[in-house]
Amino acid sequence: MQQTHEEAMEYLRTAAVSERNLKFRQAVNALDYRHITAEDANVLRDIYFKLKDMALRNQILGCFMHLSNPELGLGPFFQDAYKKERYLDMKLKAVRGLANYATEPEIERTMKHFTKLLMKRPEHTPYNYQEYEFLRSACGLPYLIKKYGYACFEQAFMQEEQQYNDMPDAFKGHHTYDEVGNFIVLRSAEEVQKMLNKFFAAKRSNNESI
Repeated sequence: MQQTHEEAMEYLRTAAVSERNLKFRQAVNALDYRHITAEDANVLRDIYFKLKDMALRNQILGCFMHLSNPELGLGPFFQDAYKKERYLDMKLKAVRGLANYATEPEIERTMKHFTKLLMKRPEHTPYNYQEYEFLRSACGLPYLIKKYGYACFEQAFMQEEQQYNDMPDAFKGHHTYDEVGNFIVLRSAEEVQKMLNKFFAAKRSNNESI
């Protein structure tokens, strides 16, 4: 709601950045991208780069990725956010925002780096389903392919799908995201835990029998 957003911004304009402060966290989580003004964007940009808490940065980044008004001048913000963030889902949110401001060749350079990082993920995170589910969701690469049609997005999506399909079924289809970025539960936490426990128990059993 607009009123909730405006109340949150009224607080954030003067509040100290305090990640342990419940009121501060609630204000960040109450932000609504549909009501962000140029003044709001300036305030939130400063807060973002002061935050150590990844979840709070993710909330701001998730709002900013929808903003395409040239007057906001968020291109440099998204470039810096892409460099700052470690996780691919947050990097892709930065790319989604950057695509509103950058040229196709600029996006291609960024996505070349992104895809290299993606290809390395299985080396250290073989069951990387949390990142993959965002990348393949309606909010991720399919959205960018649909809106822009860039080959670099298609290539990244094909690479992600290959790595996703290489994972055991126990790690697939637990959740997704809609086009706006809302988290959608597809299986209950209990069902997910049961599937994962069964997978790791079978893996331990196989290892012990070798």
